[in-house]
Formats: sequence, structure tokens, C-alpha cells
Amino acid sequence: MAPAGDWVAEAEAELAAASARPRRGRSRRAEPADGAQRAAQAPQPETDPATRARDICLRLLTGTARTRKQLADALRKREIPDEVAEEVLSRFEEVGLIDDAAFAAAWVESRHAGRGLARRALARELRTRGVASPVVEEAVAQLDVDDEAAAARALVDRKLRTTTGLERQIRIRRLVGMLARRGYPEGLAFRVVREALEAEGESAEELEDWSLG
Repeated sequence: MAPAGDWVAEAEAELAAASARPRRGRSRRAEPADGAQRAAQAPQPETDPATRARDICLRLLTGTARTRKQLADALRKREIPDEVAEEVLSRFEEVGLIDDAAFAAAWVESRHAGRGLARRALARELRTRGVASPVVEEAVAQLDVDDEAAAARALVDRKLRTTTGLERQIRIRRLVGMLARRGYPEGLAFRVVREALEAEGESAEELEDWSLG
């Protein structure tokens, strides 16, 4: 059996060559109808399931990282036998084409910076993509309490301007609810909203008794 790196390199080369090969149009008039019918009815060569699985994975991984579970689900949907899928996915892991830890770390960094998601929301997203709990916990540990507080303040500052003129209770509900949807703990959400309203000169007494309830 060839080393794992060899067949991966060969598969990638074949995929690149197939993509670069120009497609030639063919006029229907150039081929008699009976010839086209015979060609359609001719038995097509069956592709080896392992080759199909490798091609599917390579296509899905082109330009986008995927978790092992996402690829496994795609192979199952395409009716690749489970034992073949397991072998191919394990080989992809061996050569680093599948790396759930790297996927999780990049996901946390991107989604926290881009959407301001807190650790709880990030962990939920990673678990739905099939990342194991220990890997999820390690990835979200990149963020500490100070990181979350800073991101929450930035979110509130942007949202605060859109609530100007609304009743105080409505402003509180919208601001705290917005943070809750992004996974921020209730206590942190209350504190950040209180500080933002007080800095604006708005009374925040309602926060003492207000609950997400």
C-alpha cells in the first residue's frame, strides 16, 4: 500500500487536472440519435468507493475547512459504505487534511471577532458540527472573561444608538436580549448594559429587578 501522503497528492493532482481540462461542446446534430441512445445505454464503468470518497472529501475541503463529522455525513448521504468512509477519513486525518482542533480554534477566533459570539454560543455551534466536547472546551478556552466583556461592550455600544428615543424598559430588553442570543451570561449582560446606560446619563435602576425570564 502506498504511503498516505502519496495517494492524497495523486488524488489532488487528478482533481486539479480534471478541473483545468477544457470542456468541449458537442453539437447534437453531429451524432445520430440512435448513436446517442446507444451511448446513454452503454454500461458506465463503476468508480471504486474509496476513490469516490476521496474525491468527495477533496472537493468539499477545497477552500473550506470541514470537521470529520461533516465529511462523514456527506459520504453517508452519497451512499459510501461506512467502513470505506471510516478508512478514508482516518487517512485524511493522518495527513492533516482533517483537523477538528484546528477547525475549532479558527472557528472561535473568526466568529468571536466577526459576530461577537460568546463562549457558550461558540461551543454550541461547534458541537452541532460534530466537534468533540474536549476539543470544544479547549478551543473556547482561548477566550477569557475580559475578552467576553470587551466584545459585549462593543456590541452594546453599536446597538445603543439604534435604541435612542425608545422607552427605557424596551431599551433594556433589546440590549440584554441581544447579548443573550450571542451566548453571554445573564450577569455579564446586565452589568454591561447598566454601565452603557449610566455612561449615557440614563437611569439603569430597572436592571436590578429585570430578568430575562
